[in-house]
Amino acid sequence: MKCDRFNPLQWHSAVGLARQICARVFRDGGSPADAVTAFGLTKTHVASWNKAVDLIAEHLCLRDFRSAA
Repeated sequence: MKCDRFNPLQWHSAVGLARQICARVFRDGGSPADAVTAFGLTKTHVASWNKAVDLIAEHLCLRDFRSAA
């Protein structure tokens, strides 16, 4: 999935982080729904890893990091 509403660099970084998160859940024997739920999202009917990565990456792009500095 290509999100045109986000900065391309931000989207690329978010997808990389989301893949790492999903890889850890996969190695532990979890499902895509487990990865999405562990990240704090409520869409537990996710059936594919691609969709899980996209949902997590989108959530990361929507976060506000201005207060972190």
